[in-house]
Amino acid sequence: MAQTVTELKTFEVAEAKQAVAVDEKSFYVINNSTIRRYDKVNGKLTGEWDGEKEGIKHLNSGVVIKGKLYCANSNYPDIPMTSSVEIFDVQTMQHIGTHSFGIAPHGSLTWIDQKDGYWWIGFAHYGGKESSEGRDVRWTSLVKYDAEWRETESWVFPANLVALFTPKSNSGGAWGNDGLLYCTGHDREEVYVMRLPRHGYTLDHVRTLAAPIHGQGIAMDHSVKSRVLLYGINRAANTVTLSEIR
Repeated sequence: MAQTVTELKTFEVAEAKQAVAVDEKSFYVINNSTIRRYDKVNGKLTGEWDGEKEGIKHLNSGVVIKGKLYCANSNYPDIPMTSSVEIFDVQTMQHIGTHSFGIAPHGSLTWIDQKDGYWWIGFAHYGGKESSEGRDVRWTSLVKYDAEWRETESWVFPANLVALFTPKSNSGGAWGNDGLLYCTGHDREEVYVMRLPRHGYTLDHVRTLAAPIHGQGIAMDHSVKSRVLLYGINRAANTVTLSEIR
C-alpha cells in the first residue's frame, strides 16, 4: 500500500528544536529544558515550564497520555549515558513525577510511547566521539516495558536505517492509528514506517516517506481516531508542522 505525507498546517515557533507532543486541544514544543504549550487551532502560547533551574538539560521528546505528558530525558552527550522519564500535568504545566533508568543498559532514551498497555521506548547509541563504551549506532534499539517498567522484549533497527541514522541515531518514534510504528532520525526529511517482525529481533522497515520535518521527536494525534495525523518540527525554519499520512 502506497503512503504519502501531506502537510496540512504550519506554526511558527521560535524554540522548535527538539520535539513536539500533542493532545486533543494543544501541542507541546519540547526544547532541552523547556516545554511550551500552544493552542492547536491558532498556535497561541497557553502555558510553559522551565526546567533549567531544576537541572533538566536534555529533554528529547514526549507523549501525552490521559492528561499527563511523559518526556524522554537524558544526559546527552555525556558518558556514561543516563536517562529518565519526566512526567508533567498538562493542565497546570507542573512537574509531577519521574522514573529513572539510571545508566540504562540499552543506551540513551530518545522517545517514548504507549500502546496496548505497554511502554515502547527508543534507546539511542551514537557514532564517532559520541559513542559509548565501544558501541555505535548499531546498538540503537526499541524496548518494550510493561506498566510497571519491567522489560519484556526488545528489537534492533535494520542495517539500512542504521546507515541513515549514522552518525546520530533514532531520535523519534510514535505508533499510528493504523498500527504501524513511525520513526525518525536526527536530520533527514524522512519518516520510516516500521512494524514488529513475525520472527527474530530486527524491526521490519515497511517504507520510507518524504516528510516536511527534519528528524527529531514526532507525535501522532490520537484524538482523531480515523486519520493518521503527524506533528513534527523543522529546526531550520523554526516551525511545527501538522501533516496527514494517507
